[in-house]
Amino acid sequence: FQGHFPDYPVMPGVLIVEALAQTGAVLMSKTLDVDPRGKTILFASVDNCRFRHPVRPGDLLKLNVRVARARGGLFKFEGRAMVGDKVAAEAEFAAMLVETPQ
Repeated sequence: FQGHFPDYPVMPGVLIVEALAQTGAVLMSKTLDVDPRGKTILFASVDNCRFRHPVRPGDLLKLNVRVARARGGLFKFEGRAMVGDKVAAEAEFAAMLVETPQ
């Protein structure tokens, strides 16, 4: 994190959003009975993303993601990244399940 802001290392926001998206993908494949065999989970969109508190080296980032809607192969999520009792970031995002080309 040192190169992000000299003398004030923080976790880049894009990596926090990616962590939320990856958590949504795990939720799809492990909890929602989505069978990912022969398919790929793709990040589709991000909306209403807000960064509220910096994530610094040594912080424990907790990721809370819930399904807001699911229709066909499209899943919409609401996610919140927490450091202690502070909201570091929050976003609404979507992922879709598509056939993997062979």
